[in-house]
Amino acid sequence: MALKRMDNVGIVVESLDAAISFFAELGMKLEGRTTIEGEWAGRVTGLGLQRVEIAMMVTPDGHSRLEISRFLTPPVVADHRNAPVNALGYLRVMFTVNDIDETLARLQKLGAQLVGEVVQYEDAYRLCYIRGPEGLLIGLAEQLA
Repeated sequence: MALKRMDNVGIVVESLDAAISFFAELGMKLEGRTTIEGEWAGRVTGLGLQRVEIAMMVTPDGHSRLEISRFLTPPVVADHRNAPVNALGYLRVMFTVNDIDETLARLQKLGAQLVGEVVQYEDAYRLCYIRGPEGLLIGLAEQLA
């Protein structure tokens, strides 16, 4: 099999500091932060010359990562942050948490807004969607015993 793992999910934001704070409050750890620039980077993305500040956040189990990017150049050309959940393309990132109510309370202090309501799916999960920093759509799931 050629596939080894999914390495990360990339999210572009305007405020890297706010996004780092939000995902740290969720329970992720900042693995590293740097600026990526140069001709090689533009060849990968197809954007030509670029300068991007990135932060890599990792989940507590060490298996999943978010690459949060803030483009300094070229400027951002589209904004999909407030697209509804049935929009084509990037939908959301889902995280499993220990206690969905406690997590919501902590994240709402950082401006997170509940999209619909917390619902229970059978005897398996409690689930909800929130809008996090800059309107990013994030799913939360609490696995039930």
